[in-house]
Amino acid sequence: MTLQQDRIRLEGVAKNFKMHLRGGAMLPVVENVTFNVPAGKCVVLGGPSGIGKSSILKMIYGNYRSGRGRILVREDNGWCDIAAASPRRVLQLRSTTLGYVSQFLRTIPRVSALDIVVAGAQARGSDEQRAEETARTLLTKLNVPERLWDLAPATFSGGEQQRINIACGFAAAHPVMLLDEPTASLDQSNREVVIDLIEESKQRGTAILGIFHDEDVRARLADEIIDVTRFQPKVPAHA
Repeated sequence: MTLQQDRIRLEGVAKNFKMHLRGGAMLPVVENVTFNVPAGKCVVLGGPSGIGKSSILKMIYGNYRSGRGRILVREDNGWCDIAAASPRRVLQLRSTTLGYVSQFLRTIPRVSALDIVVAGAQARGSDEQRAEETARTLLTKLNVPERLWDLAPATFSGGEQQRINIACGFAAAHPVMLLDEPTASLDQSNREVVIDLIEESKQRGTAILGIFHDEDVRARLADEIIDVTRFQPKVPAHA
């Protein structure tokens, strides 16, 4: 696999958390994280809870700063090292290249479910009409009742909120997608819909890095499973 075919590449990435309530002691999370995600593939981060899977996703998305290493995401015109990029550069990458579906919907007061997904579709430049068509298609596919589309999702059930979250994440059709437990709050029928969306994205050449605790979902989607336990620190960090 050549570098040009990869969309994500991590090289020697490490993360520690500073524990301010314990005198600034450093809590090591992961070290020497090294792997790649090719275009058109779904790579899954595996291992038990609490070993740093979500932290890896958040470092790639730029929510967490890495302590060491390089986090490379390929754009149309070259590579961006998230670990060294400015906040403005990270925001630019998110608008053009890098999508993220977290476990939780960040609700916005008085903004309707439809408008949230339309905004997601417009992130990469879709005009308003095309963005609304995309949003309506995704909300229908994800079985969100039309009576809810014009309502703000703050009072929706957990499963309904997660489907809005998924629709917003997939609406922009970013070439790189990070998925943190996208099916966790869903019933079997809606899990199948999300599996189909991911498979369709792979066929378009999207590089997907995900966390799926549901073994059936993981087995059906994963082209490769990376055991994150191999990135566990061997020597505790010091303050």
